[in-house]
Amino acid sequence: MTSLVLRRVRRAGVDEPGDVLVRDGLVRALAPSLAVPTGAEVIDCDGRFVMPGLWDQHVHATQWAMSRRRLDLSRASSAAQVVALVAAALPDARPGTPLVGHGFRDGLWPDEPLVADLDAVAGDVPVVLVSGDLHCAWASTAGLRFLGARTVPGLLREGDWLPLQGGIDRWPDDAVDGMVEDALRAAAARGVVGVVDFEIADNLAVWRRRSAAGRVPVRVRAGVWQAYLDRVLHDELHTGDHVHGVVTQGPLKVIVDGSLNTRTAWCDEPYPGTVDRGVLSVPGPTLEPLLAHAHAHGLRAALHAIGDAAARVVLDAFEATGARGSVEHAQLLSVADVTRLARLGLVAGVQPAHLVDDRSVADQHWAGRTGRAFPYGALHRAGARLALGSDAPVAPLDPWLAVDAAVHRGAPGDDAWHPEQALPAATALDASLDGQPRGLRVGMPADLVVLDDDPVAVAATPGALLSLGVSGTLVDGVWVHRDRSLG
Repeated sequence: MTSLVLRRVRRAGVDEPGDVLVRDGLVRALAPSLAVPTGAEVIDCDGRFVMPGLWDQHVHATQWAMSRRRLDLSRASSAAQVVALVAAALPDARPGTPLVGHGFRDGLWPDEPLVADLDAVAGDVPVVLVSGDLHCAWASTAGLRFLGARTVPGLLREGDWLPLQGGIDRWPDDAVDGMVEDALRAAAARGVVGVVDFEIADNLAVWRRRSAAGRVPVRVRAGVWQAYLDRVLHDELHTGDHVHGVVTQGPLKVIVDGSLNTRTAWCDEPYPGTVDRGVLSVPGPTLEPLLAHAHAHGLRAALHAIGDAAARVVLDAFEATGARGSVEHAQLLSVADVTRLARLGLVAGVQPAHLVDDRSVADQHWAGRTGRAFPYGALHRAGARLALGSDAPVAPLDPWLAVDAAVHRGAPGDDAWHPEQALPAATALDASLDGQPRGLRVGMPADLVVLDDDPVAVAATPGALLSLGVSGTLVDGVWVHRDRSLG
């Protein structure tokens, strides 16, 4: 590999600008002024801020790439508005393929999403609309036939829907891989150097294929689902083991309950006006032996738990088996379970942009409990390690959006929602760095980002991080994003 010298950079913990030498994928030297090795590229950063690049610890990479090409339903405030958007889009639909939309959130709608309403405008054209939280879908009758789904009058939820996600966009592998590569390059342009992929697929095979073709610009940890677990165990892969190129083996992913918007998160108390507490997809007696099996073979676990009752099931399973890993989402926790999560040494894998999207839904469907919803501050004070992500396409794959939401507990211009649960800016940023210190050190991987300013200082102003300039991103010492300002 060639050498690279970054001149006149600012970095955390150092008062004056200095130089950084990158060689063979590592940071090799830090000094006020460095001699240039023969053949090294020299970049004058002119006082820009350099730090480790950011990770998104929870994405669905293929779904994210596909969603960027689907009909955007995220602004619809009623079923009727969605139907109107579908009707307007039908003339441009690709012949012989379903019209696929993404992003609707029906938790506060005044009307009910019905199959018959889509049929009225779509006729024989298959229509499949994926919810913003990925836990339900709304399809026309032709769309249900296309999916091979059972006939329902309204939404397909949880177990009726999740296994069908991969069968909507029937593109050739090469086309899908190109879309994913484009999406990851867009993430690199926001300073992302790595993602943890929880796509519901045979991720080991998928990412081996993409890496062999040279289509993986950032680091990827490929999560594994129970259906594909035997393939990972056959290859004797542990979490963190090298797979190919910049791809490593990720954790076992298990969805234990549903979601807030779909009103399927498994909760201690019923949803208002009902006796329904949500959906427990994987009960403790099923979860514990699966978790123990994965743990015995060197795999960490990432267990999806949104409701407080589901979190308790997950924590019980971790405690009973001694397994290591993360509670993904952790959107509603009892006070005791906040402390227990920290005591067990587990990671809280959280997606702060969700609180921006879901605060009104939480106020309605978790009324009286929102003081312990999205409890990032409480988790931090208890000593738990947090790891930030997006859950893309549920939220955009943009780490600055996640950090800003964690710090300010709302979108720019909104009042802070339960500000007692906010994170300090430095803590939120650290939770995006995959365990690396913000300050550079010799010997660390050269997965670096060149920023226009110190993000901790920028974070003091709500929304300012969203426009923070990212001049360049290095992965393994190689530029994966570099704008013209860096020469």
